[in-house]
Amino acid sequence: MKYNTFYNNYSKSISDLLSSIDTILIDQSVELIKKKIKTNNTTYIVGNGGSASIASHVSVDFIKVAKVKSSTFNNSNLITCFANDYGHENWVKEAIKAYCLINDLVILISSSGTSSNILNAAKYCKDTNIDLITLSGFNKDNELSKLGKVNFHIDSKNYNHIEMTHQIILLSIVDIFANNIL
Repeated sequence: MKYNTFYNNYSKSISDLLSSIDTILIDQSVELIKKKIKTNNTTYIVGNGGSASIASHVSVDFIKVAKVKSSTFNNSNLITCFANDYGHENWVKEAIKAYCLINDLVILISSSGTSSNILNAAKYCKDTNIDLITLSGFNKDNELSKLGKVNFHIDSKNYNHIEMTHQIILLSIVDIFANNIL
């Protein structure tokens, strides 16, 4: 029972963050994805580090469990090629240019909301009218949190709490589709 207090505080912190989410953002996200399904478009999910792992997990669950057309750019050949040719700060933007159609949806995840490759991709989406959902944390006024059609912000400075909350938000959306709660 040595770590009981830590675990209880940890799980309560994540629960509190989840409780603070404006559920209208969930509704708006589901509606955007429903539109993409009707037009046979793809939802692309992208992040760095732990957020890239979340993107992969959610993308696979969208396809397998929810039957929502989804993909991610987590292929090392793609990342290293585009980062080498366009610079790390532009590789996501260039991948979006190469793969996305105008009616596709992009979901960008950045715990800090300040990752240059994610920000440049978000700006490109905004400039070209590609629908965008963002997930960020740390400072409420981070640049990413202002660029999407739907913007989730987690009011925390703890990476693991932010990432866990992002993952739960996205997987709850997957489960809305998987359970046909539409």
